[in-house]
Amino acid sequence: MTANRAVVLDKAAAQLPLIDFTSEGAPDAFFNSLKTYGFATLMSHPLDMARVSRIYSEWRAQFSQGVPSGFAMDPIDQDGYFALDNAESAKGQLVRDFKEYFQFYRWGRCPSHLKADLEAHFSDSLDFSSTLLRWVAERLPTDIAASLSMPLEKMIENSDQTMLRVLHYPPVGADIDLPRAAAHEDINLLTILPASNGPGLELQLTDGSWIEVVNRPSQVVVNIGDMLQEATDGFLRSTTHRVATPSQDQAQSGRMSLPLFLHPRPDVVLSPRYTAGTYLAERLRELSTT
Repeated sequence: MTANRAVVLDKAAAQLPLIDFTSEGAPDAFFNSLKTYGFATLMSHPLDMARVSRIYSEWRAQFSQGVPSGFAMDPIDQDGYFALDNAESAKGQLVRDFKEYFQFYRWGRCPSHLKADLEAHFSDSLDFSSTLLRWVAERLPTDIAASLSMPLEKMIENSDQTMLRVLHYPPVGADIDLPRAAAHEDINLLTILPASNGPGLELQLTDGSWIEVVNRPSQVVVNIGDMLQEATDGFLRSTTHRVATPSQDQAQSGRMSLPLFLHPRPDVVLSPRYTAGTYLAERLRELSTT
């Protein structure tokens, strides 16, 4: 695809562009989409979507059978299985999101029969993320780039805080009126989200309206987190998003999702106010998960 075909506009997704990762114009298109929407969608990317589908299938079965108690969430390390009654609530929300999930760190616990695919996806996603962060850094205004404590891709090197979350949104009964994921912003630098196995992700535009992020089987969605907003002094802004309560015809289907939350090392200076470690600790307190 040539540079002038890097962006494919999809009316169903309002004005959120679909970007060919392999095109000459992809870096500029990616940066511009992040600057405009806080989100970008990429196709022809290097992530193995067959592996992602396998992860969804195997983990759906594991959630259905029940995750062994030895993998229950650790309130200090924040790894392991978070049941429905352990799920986080969005900042400012009193009701927990209607979801269960397993948080996987490279150093953390995982059932042995499920670990190899998670490790492989984690590694590939990190390589992919380094490219995306470099694209962003190379296009920041000179004064913003100069204010960074180090290049963006260096912030994540050897970080033990980057986390892969295997998410299951259970089927929603007719008598249940709970958010799958209430409106929120992510904490981290970037979130890397391969296509889910069902629709629901929505983002909020600057005028307050919401648009659906069309769920294409081969795409990856990337969004800005609050740490990148902090590091760029608000030049790049994290965007409020949610996973909508499903329509009646979707209510009986569960939904799987596999976000990678890209975190700097705790000692990385984000701004005069925060290191990555102090910022994360503050946000975890707000989420009532510590």
